[in-house]
Amino acid sequence: MQKQIISTDQAPQAIGTYSQAVCVTGGSTIYLSGQIPLIPETMEMIKGGISEQINQVFKNLTAVCEKSGGSLNDIVKLNIFLTDLSNFPVVNEIMAQYFDKPYPARAAVGIKELPKGAEVEMDGIMVIETNHS
Repeated sequence: MQKQIISTDQAPQAIGTYSQAVCVTGGSTIYLSGQIPLIPETMEMIKGGISEQINQVFKNLTAVCEKSGGSLNDIVKLNIFLTDLSNFPVVNEIMAQYFDKPYPARAAVGIKELPKGAEVEMDGIMVIETNHS
């Protein structure tokens, strides 16, 4: 098995030992690493509250999806990690602005903390019909 690494400067660079996304060569399934609300140009957390953080995470995921040859609507499984599950309704409201029906399968998990003090992180699995760039 060969892995093709996908990377874009339109999303935050990895802050650890991982790739932004990985595709098994010859396959159409792309595994998207977790994105937190870092601004790609500065690698700093976006200022503001949970709404701003969620929007930034979706922008970061969008950039990686596009570099992979797809879009958010190609995500078949989305995992959402929140440090405060009371923000779940805000996730739903903002997610509806980024995704078309049918929505992906999804999990939302409450956790104690995230890297760099983020309040939200998301990762996913994307399936595309054509090879990515």
